[in-house]
Amino acid sequence: MGQATGKILVVDDDPAICIVVGEALRRQGHKVKTAASIRERTALMSDFAPDVLITDVMLPDGDGLEGVADLIAQDPAMNVIILSAQNTLNTAVRATEKGAFEYLPKPFDLNELTRAVADAITIRQQSDGDEERDSLGASNDGMPLVGRSPAMQEVYRTIARVISNDLSILVLGESGTGKELVAQAIHGLGRRRAKPFVAINMAAIPRELIEAELFGYERGAFTGAHTRTAGKFEQAEGGTLFLDEIGDMPMEAQTRLLRVLQSGEVTTVGGSTPVKVNVRIIAATNQQLPALIAENRFREDLYYRLNVVPISLPALRERGEDVALLARHFLDIAANEGLPRKTLADDAAGLLGGYHWPGNVRELQNLMQRMAVLSRENVITGEIVRQNLSLDSIAGAHASASADNLAASMREWLRSQLGVGQTPRETLHDDMLAIVEPVLLRETLRSVDGNQIRAASLLGINRNTLRKKLTDYGLNPANIRQGE
Repeated sequence: MGQATGKILVVDDDPAICIVVGEALRRQGHKVKTAASIRERTALMSDFAPDVLITDVMLPDGDGLEGVADLIAQDPAMNVIILSAQNTLNTAVRATEKGAFEYLPKPFDLNELTRAVADAITIRQQSDGDEERDSLGASNDGMPLVGRSPAMQEVYRTIARVISNDLSILVLGESGTGKELVAQAIHGLGRRRAKPFVAINMAAIPRELIEAELFGYERGAFTGAHTRTAGKFEQAEGGTLFLDEIGDMPMEAQTRLLRVLQSGEVTTVGGSTPVKVNVRIIAATNQQLPALIAENRFREDLYYRLNVVPISLPALRERGEDVALLARHFLDIAANEGLPRKTLADDAAGLLGGYHWPGNVRELQNLMQRMAVLSRENVITGEIVRQNLSLDSIAGAHASASADNLAASMREWLRSQLGVGQTPRETLHDDMLAIVEPVLLRETLRSVDGNQIRAASLLGINRNTLRKKLTDYGLNPANIRQGE
């Protein structure tokens, strides 16, 4: 059966985008019209009812998102794909709130766009036209997450897709990457935002007290229990409970937590009457839970209960283009909190971008606060950064050593191909890629336990590109795991 085709309206004030996207979609058999403004969009839609509307956000005569909800209300089966160079969580969330089918940050992958169109057409043709689309109201401009790197775009898109439901979320990432900020964003943008957000850190509570903290306790349940005290589940009633460092939860508490998740009821320590609770669970960890399961330190059934939607936060060293943006953001926060207002020089931004940030975003924030207080200058220069961060001794040591080894190996291979008596081939570039790229793909996948989304983010390529390369090289992600 051939690919489904339909009518597409592309709205973008960049003629090149209209031409390229239009031609790509026409080659797939779609009927395509283009517009450069909201006014042109309105005029065209009066006699051209598209199956899919592709629109930019920033248009010459206004916000491309404005009016989208009304258009969907008029034709509930029409799917909208949003394109935007404003690659922030706010844009992703607004697109979702307006009822968009997909949000793609610019620069976008043309293959991903054409695939999204194909999916939208299929859904359009299967739809009976009476799907309910839920609007969450006004968007929140005070987003807690900052960054425009491809890895963060993936995080934003996932957040935008889960704020309208109550699925359990498992946030993964190294310490200091902002896992609690993700939980706060999901809660603050979701339908439970008017109710409490309660956080508990498993690693910060004595093991013998975790059950009492989570589930509450009755008077006399243990020494010092003078009154009945509600646990975190009851405190978060109607809202969100954030279980940080879930990998440090004792096995006994895991068993009780699983029971609560299955029954929706909490029994206090020392109590016998269950209490109904209604909370959304967001858990987080910097540990490899599958490894803990293999060591009998984490329940597999609890893992699957929590890991309904995983969100993997990249380490700061994997999103170098975000470092300067974050640094200036933290300087603004420091100034708003009463610290001296400072600006960041370009040479300082370059040095910060080259550092490997073992403490991730938290380390960067602490550094910016320190320099805001201690620096006597209004502008933080590269020299000031060097004085506060041992860039020469730390930043390049490991990278330069490994880079030198790789360069030496490549030079040796090239000498063998171009040496005396050798007939130079005209496929050196492809030959080198065929040697290096499979290793790069395999080791990157292994480092993230076979997770293709994380691997694509680390490599800075589209997921479809990664899948194609894996197929071309005969690599099976299912067989690539850490340590294999």
